[in-house]
Amino acid sequence: MLAGKDFRKIYNLSGGIKAWEKEVAVGPEDVGLHFFSSGTSSEEAIIAGFGLEMGLQDFYTSMQEKVTNESTKSLFGMLADIEILHQKRLIKLYVEITGVDISLEDFAKKIAEPAMEGGLTTEEYLQLYQTDFESEIEVLGLALAIEAQALDLYVRAAQGSKNREGYRKVLLQIAEEERNHIAKLSNYIDQHTDVR
Repeated sequence: MLAGKDFRKIYNLSGGIKAWEKEVAVGPEDVGLHFFSSGTSSEEAIIAGFGLEMGLQDFYTSMQEKVTNESTKSLFGMLADIEILHQKRLIKLYVEITGVDISLEDFAKKIAEPAMEGGLTTEEYLQLYQTDFESEIEVLGLALAIEAQALDLYVRAAQGSKNREGYRKVLLQIAEEERNHIAKLSNYIDQHTDVR
């Protein structure tokens, strides 16, 4: 039907974004792995993950202040709030492993410097994705790319953790959280296909 209307290139992904079964990450193989060196403990891995979530929350909050489109402002606020939920899940995992009860505020003090999820800097993400921050769909696309990058980082770190089963298990648990984040963002995008 579209070909009959002079559309030259037609692409079809059956099932929409939900049908995409592979995450896409960018950069060299060792990008972000400095957060998870060979001597990193399970507790330190969770702290590093928390710092990455915190960095992304800070990014979304700062972008919320810069954009003028009210619906995009709200979207950045929602994305920042989601990162706080992710931080709380990491604290719960930390408590399960250490037996030490700690508040979000006190846990945040353990972070030397927040960084962006996935191991890239804010500038690197901005250069890679050239996002129109006034467009909700482009912001959602960037958020999805960042979560895919984070998933890839945790899986790579887990694969590199030789003979450290407890540590590897923690990294894979965090990776599974990222996989869930991707699924939720994908569902949100599917439900908001009219977003421009």
